[in-house]
Amino acid sequence: MILFFLCICSIEVLHAQNLQLKFVPFAGKQSLVLMDSTYHTALNEPITFRNFLFYVSHIQLTNDKGHTVYLNNAYYLLNASDTASLTIHLPVKPQSIVAIQFTIGVDSIKNVSGIQTRSLDPMLGMFWTWNTGYIFAKLEGNSPVSKAPAHYVTYHIGGYKHNENALRVIQLNISKKQWVHQIDIGADVLAWFNGKQPLSIQEHPICHSPGKLAMQIADNYAQMFHIIHVE
Repeated sequence: MILFFLCICSIEVLHAQNLQLKFVPFAGKQSLVLMDSTYHTALNEPITFRNFLFYVSHIQLTNDKGHTVYLNNAYYLLNASDTASLTIHLPVKPQSIVAIQFTIGVDSIKNVSGIQTRSLDPMLGMFWTWNTGYIFAKLEGNSPVSKAPAHYVTYHIGGYKHNENALRVIQLNISKKQWVHQIDIGADVLAWFNGKQPLSIQEHPICHSPGKLAMQIADNYAQMFHIIHVE
């Protein structure tokens, strides 16, 4: 029991020494509550969310000298229903950071590299087929305006080929120069509907394949991130 306690404490100390990214799901200005709350899109269409997941990869930091801090690439699957998954412990110490960049999705090499493990394990439900590859982001719910069975709303967004690439690179700037231990990043699910291409649930309740609609939705959710707090 004592050994187990010491191991847990050692892990916590190790994480405390790492720079952390904490993603916080929102629906507009409200904290996202799955299953029990109804929200409205910019087109005033009501929706209740059941699942919200997305991949973060290719994280880069820019320090206060303007130098890019490259990290060994890793793939993180963030799941709004799993609080632990929403915090990423980066393999770098706290430092002075002025910007962070990351990619939403899984790059083409990983899409064609055969069976993956850990966060890229197909058993996690974020993989289509060897031809279409990984689902980069998933949003599921129900809406009375949906014409799909049981009023489902399901958006499984992916696509890595040249004419259907849904990978999106996000860059967030830190306005105040300071030593950074943790960056809290908001992820607003309503941006899926309210971005560059207003998305009507009634017209498009389902998107389950790469293509034009998937890329438009990816353009939308690329706008869902903002820095909430830095400490």
